[in-house]
Amino acid sequence: MEKSPDHRPSLFSPYQMGRSNLCCRVVLAPMTRCRALDGIPRDANVEHYAQRATEGGLLITEGTLISPTAAGFPHCPGIYTREQIEAWKKVVDAVHAKGSIIFCQLWHVGRASNPVYQPEGAAPISSTDKPISGRWKILMPDGSYGKYPKPRRLATAEIPEIVQQYCQAALNAIEAGFDGIEIHGAHGYLIDQFLKDGINDRSDSYGGSLPNRLRLLDEVTRAVCAAVGPDRLGVRVSPAIDHLDAYASDPARLGRAVVDRLNAVQRDLGRRLAYLHVTQPRYTAYGQTESGPHGSAEEEGRLMRAWRDGYDGTFICSGGFTRELGVEAVECGDADLVSYGRLFIANPDLVDRFRANAGLNRYKRATFYTHDPVVGYTDYPFLGGASPPPRPRL
Repeated sequence: MEKSPDHRPSLFSPYQMGRSNLCCRVVLAPMTRCRALDGIPRDANVEHYAQRATEGGLLITEGTLISPTAAGFPHCPGIYTREQIEAWKKVVDAVHAKGSIIFCQLWHVGRASNPVYQPEGAAPISSTDKPISGRWKILMPDGSYGKYPKPRRLATAEIPEIVQQYCQAALNAIEAGFDGIEIHGAHGYLIDQFLKDGINDRSDSYGGSLPNRLRLLDEVTRAVCAAVGPDRLGVRVSPAIDHLDAYASDPARLGRAVVDRLNAVQRDLGRRLAYLHVTQPRYTAYGQTESGPHGSAEEEGRLMRAWRDGYDGTFICSGGFTRELGVEAVECGDADLVSYGRLFIANPDLVDRFRANAGLNRYKRATFYTHDPVVGYTDYPFLGGASPPPRPRL
């Protein structure tokens, strides 16, 4: 495996992540793609993930819904029905046939929804009854964009049911054959709506103080650990991301509190989680900027390093990384692994291209959230302009 000149780890050196032996540090980031018609993974989903699987590589699925109330995009897959579990088995089998490891990201969008996605047209649920501002638009089933409605504040007595939904979804994912699961606690979705004081205006034991705002993440993490084991669980957070009005008054303090709480979970259980996955502050929904909302790139780098240094376990960075930035992050010790989204969309053989330092296909943003099973999903060429190879026979 490739090593940097002074024998520091490189983006292409192996890594032991819990029970998984990874061949390199390049990870497929979770990305919503809207290709699971009626919430059920199809043949196109099988092909898409199999294309991006490599021997010893790590894939994280798109956000996968934990319940009927969790949706906020059209045609996102779920993991709460028998039909969905059986469909995911085909994806997992295809990925495993190529020697890859795959985690299922568990997702509840909370207030980032619309009655059209909710059972019986109900209001979306959240930590609050404040809607997302008009700065943001929601993708509707017909391809148009609409406003986010006023959500319904969850009653304290309802929250244990949400925890149980995460727990059952994790068990369902393991039944489907996934190597592990990732809790989506980032980017303005349900768990982040409890973490961020710019959203969470509760006065009960899940709001107000920082320890209270951490409570839902803590309870979900512990419940899922009890169900499937800590080494099968990753957690994704974004303390410094303002996506969907997810503001934190003190991102540095919030991030450190999350790190401390996850370290405490590990100490209590006597075992490490699979990883902590943190999005760089420079990430935006519409591309990347030179710096994020909380200052210069240098200041943001200090934030990430503080969280990385404080966390006792595998640390994954994501958010606008290039090959060069990924190489630098691993060699400098800022990350153990680096996840890639947009570049992996357009380059199913991204790991091979990075190894060869080869040119990259350009992604087509207009096809990110369409429902076409081929265009912008499984039709990006491999190195040398070759057409995608056929999916392996199982």
